[in-house]
Formats: sequence, C-alpha cells, structure tokens
Amino acid sequence: MVGPIGQNEARTSILKASSYKEGKAPASEEATIHRIRITLTSRNVKSLEKVCADLIKGAKEKSLKVKGPVRMPTKVLRITTRKTPCGEGSKTWDRFQMRIHKRLIDLHSPSEIVKQITSISIEPGVEVEVTIADA
Repeated sequence: MVGPIGQNEARTSILKASSYKEGKAPASEEATIHRIRITLTSRNVKSLEKVCADLIKGAKEKSLKVKGPVRMPTKVLRITTRKTPCGEGSKTWDRFQMRIHKRLIDLHSPSEIVKQITSISIEPGVEVEVTIADA
C-alpha cells in the first residue's frame, strides 16, 4: 500500500517530467532575468560620465530595462597640514582635497548579456563593481 508520501513523490516526478518539452531544458534555466546593479566610482567626472553613457547606450541597444545613472553625493576627503616641515616661521597651511564621484546603474537582464555590455573599454581611473541580485 502506498502512503501519502509515495503519492506526493509520484506527483512531483510527473510535474518534473512535464516541464521538459521534447528534450529541451525548461525556459527558466535558459535566461533567468536578474536585477543587476553596476556601481561606478572615479575621481574624474568626465571619464565617469563617458563610461556611464557607454554602458547605458549598450544596454538600450539590447533593449533592456535601465534605471540610472543615479548620481550619488560626492565625497570630499580633506587633509589640512602645515607647509613647513620644522614648525618655525609663519603659520602657513596647505589644504588638500580629493573628490570621489559615484554613479549607480540598475539593469534587468540575463547575466550573459551583462557580460557583453560590460566588455566595453573602460576609462582609466574608473572603478566598476557589478552586483547581481535576484529580482
């Protein structure tokens, strides 16, 4: 006599067998759509904006859902130091600063297409970080 566990196993095996059509894999495994976030950081605004424009242009050519570029607030790192090494003389100071600019781009696409899009030439000094999260 087959118990309730045996019946459930039979049902799941029928469902698994019916999801394959004529030797093809299920469509969900072929092209799963991921939510992909591309984070770009740089000290040079022009090169950062150029890379953003190239990425968005490539994504729109492939007709993907694109959100961005989202311009995050600029981080300004400041160091104030005395000009003289010995400490004598007039009290003169140097003020150095480094500005870090950041952009976010969100894509909804399979990861294979993102590999094609991100294979563009990236300007020197621009850091690219790709994060994949399931939608």
